[in-house]
Amino acid sequence: MLLTLLKCKLHKVTVTHSELEYEGSCAIDAHLLEASGIRPYEQIHIYNLANGERFVTYAIRAEAGSGVISVNGAAAHKASPGDRVIICAYTQMDAAQAERFKPTLCYFDGRNQIVRMGEEIPEQAA
Repeated sequence: MLLTLLKCKLHKVTVTHSELEYEGSCAIDAHLLEASGIRPYEQIHIYNLANGERFVTYAIRAEAGSGVISVNGAAAHKASPGDRVIICAYTQMDAAQAERFKPTLCYFDGRNQIVRMGEEIPEQAA
């Protein structure tokens, strides 16, 4: 049996561009792809904190150091510049691998700069 687990996430990145007339995808600063472990053309899920939209697309590389998060093609209807989003990628593995696996979690400020990284989601205060 395979389990589907969170591989990595970019938590609260800010959308910088929304390009309707671009071939579909999400362009992400190459440094952010590298830090998170998201590969170009990998399927990603995007959760928009501004409007509740949730959608699936794939990642493409944007210029390193640019801070770009560009939602392109039809998905441009689901996110606008300034929206904060969570971008996740998932992986499948067997139960034995899952016991040892830790995701890569990247947390951001409002300028798409990493402020902290971790392997566990902090417990929420009750």
